[in-house]
Amino acid sequence: MNDPQWGKRNNEGPPDLDEIVRRIRRRIGEMFGMRGGSGRGPQGNGIRPLSGGLWVIAAILVVVWGLSGFYIVDEGRKGIVLRFGRFHEITAPGLNWHIPAPVETYEVVDTSRVYTVEIGYHGTPKNKVPAESLMLTDDENIIDIQFAIQYTVVTPQDYLFNNRNPADSVKQAAETAIREVVGKHKMDFVLYEGRSEIASNSATLTQQILDRYKVGIRINQVTMQNAQPPEQVQAAFDDAVKAGQDRERQKNEGQAYANDVVPRARGNASRMIEEANGYAQRVVATAEGDVSRFQQVLAEYQKAPDVMRQRMYIDTMQQVLSSTGKVVVDQRPGSNNVFYLPLDRVSGGTASQPVAPQGGSDAQSDAGQPRAAAPSEAAPDAAGPRSRDAFRSRDREARP
Repeated sequence: MNDPQWGKRNNEGPPDLDEIVRRIRRRIGEMFGMRGGSGRGPQGNGIRPLSGGLWVIAAILVVVWGLSGFYIVDEGRKGIVLRFGRFHEITAPGLNWHIPAPVETYEVVDTSRVYTVEIGYHGTPKNKVPAESLMLTDDENIIDIQFAIQYTVVTPQDYLFNNRNPADSVKQAAETAIREVVGKHKMDFVLYEGRSEIASNSATLTQQILDRYKVGIRINQVTMQNAQPPEQVQAAFDDAVKAGQDRERQKNEGQAYANDVVPRARGNASRMIEEANGYAQRVVATAEGDVSRFQQVLAEYQKAPDVMRQRMYIDTMQQVLSSTGKVVVDQRPGSNNVFYLPLDRVSGGTASQPVAPQGGSDAQSDAGQPRAAAPSEAAPDAAGPRSRDAFRSRDREARP
């Protein structure tokens, strides 16, 4: 190619290619220490054995190629070695070596990072995605519900080879699980008391789906971000909720009133029952005592009828006269006793002085006893109409 005669020959053809090749070989041989201008080796094939300099270069290239197989895996990550594109082994964090390319390659998977997938919204709950958030409940109501799913990588080889888009796989599995769980419960349960249970059941079902597909992912937590009726029926739903709250309040008030009245009524009923039992026991005991006393009196009466008859008469008169007012009147001929109506007793007052009979007869009889004594102190008003009626009857009988 650097032929000085190039272009100077007249009427000659192009240069000989074999000659040009020989010249290039010669210069390469001179560069690497080859000798002999003919360029032919001992075997006559035109190539001489490599010299020491070429072997050094080859050794350096081999060393550089071998050093390219070293790699570092950071803490919290795992290295995946691929041999001819197929999984070979998992390496721990630190300095590792593999056969350099093209024999082996490696991938690093972060197993400590917590990934998050959002369902029903993007970024913030205000950026809703109705196609994902609207779900149907068991009582055929539509609710707007949003979830956040957190997951980590537990099996690096499955994570690399068994799914093309891990985040999309988790999202589809979680959405399927959440719709199934929500569809088995009532609307009120999902919105209020069952939020934690819905999230827990959704996480369990999502993990089961991912395990069947062997994607090497573990669900750490499923969080319900928001749950409410659709915006189109929010006002009507608020009215229904308020009506339900009023119903619960009235039920609680009624229950509180019942808790106050029922125990009191039961206490009164128990008290009345105990009083009735006490009254029955008292009446029975009194009757039994009267029977026993009557039997004792009967036995004594049979022994001495006259004495017992007189004693019973005296006891009876003592009981009757002990609670009534008494007036002694002399009914013998010649006694001129004048009686008057005690107005102070009739009007409810008390007599300051005893009432004495008016007349000219002696105050005492022959035996020294008073023939007309003053009436006793007025009985208390508690004696009632019985004492007044008895006094009036005696007063009428005493008049001449």
